[in-house]
Amino acid sequence: MRLVKQLAVVGLAAFLGSLAVNAVDGNPGLTLVLGVAAAVLAIVAYRWIVRRTERREVGELSRPGAVRATGLGALLGIGLFAAVIGVIALLGGYTVDGRGPVGGAVTALGFMAAAATTEELIFRGVLFRIVEERLGTWGALLLTGLLFGLMHLANPDASLWGALAIAVEAGGMLGAAYVATRRLWLPIGLHFGWNFAEAGIFGTVVSGTGEKEGLLDGTMSGSMLLTGGDFGPEASLAAVVAGLVMTAAFLTLARRRGHLTPVRRRARVAG
Repeated sequence: MRLVKQLAVVGLAAFLGSLAVNAVDGNPGLTLVLGVAAAVLAIVAYRWIVRRTERREVGELSRPGAVRATGLGALLGIGLFAAVIGVIALLGGYTVDGRGPVGGAVTALGFMAAAATTEELIFRGVLFRIVEERLGTWGALLLTGLLFGLMHLANPDASLWGALAIAVEAGGMLGAAYVATRRLWLPIGLHFGWNFAEAGIFGTVVSGTGEKEGLLDGTMSGSMLLTGGDFGPEASLAAVVAGLVMTAAFLTLARRRGHLTPVRRRARVAG
């Protein structure tokens, strides 16, 4: 029941935050303020329900080093997506037509702060952590990655290939980032940095949700495997390869730190 209770509370906080952010769509300043507020609300809700249902300190959201870990994750996410879009550009799939509006980038900051935080709390904080207790690290990576990808099928320009690409590159990478650190700050920052770079800097489509306005006014052209098509660069082969490389790196670090969890086996009853 703790899984159900935690999902219900964090999901409600995420829903309320989403309503508030979407209500001021078109106002960059208010979107930023309410996006950050939605992220804070989700964190408070997560801390409260985990303490209440598990009777423990919430170590995965411990405060020491939180800003540093989140900032490091954000820089890594921005750099990783910049590398992906750079590869696509070198192959002729992305061109910069000029500068975009600053307001678009500010709006993206608010949207992505809320989305990255709430999605990581739900998928890595609740689902991955609890599923891992029974299925082990590999089982949790597989199941929660698949669920994370399938969730994106609800987006307007979603595709099955795009959902599978997200499952592999993001579900795996973000889950592995949590396993490597056993804290949620790095995956939150990584998720935020990737999405902000995608929308707020390079102005590309995010997970099939339509065109975005970023600091750069860019155009995507070419095959779906190169650009990701209507789903956006996350469905490109470059993004999938980048996600797989980072997943492997995080899991290697997790193994060295002894953070991998085996499958929990039920004890046999004698007689």
